[in-house]
Amino acid sequence: MADELSEGRADRESARSGQAAPRHTRRLSDKILIAFHQACDQGDFEVAEELLRILETMLTRRPTAPDHNRRKNMESLVAAHERLWLLRHPEPGD
Repeated sequence: MADELSEGRADRESARSGQAAPRHTRRLSDKILIAFHQACDQGDFEVAEELLRILETMLTRRPTAPDHNRRKNMESLVAAHERLWLLRHPEPGD
């Protein structure tokens, strides 16, 4: 609660000083990965697959700036592909 109040105060101070307050703290690729996992949790594999395609497009195109998280991002992408495959191909008895 105190954190929310201090964030609100910082936003108001930034607005008064003419500076833009940061609106988003997560990268778009992180939000897409979160949405992918939510789609998997809800059993909507078609949407999960489409989100995975979008994420793959984002992560595999040529970076405009050095990406120090590229290896971690690619590992997350591989793990997401694996999760979707396992959900679509459950082992007998599961």
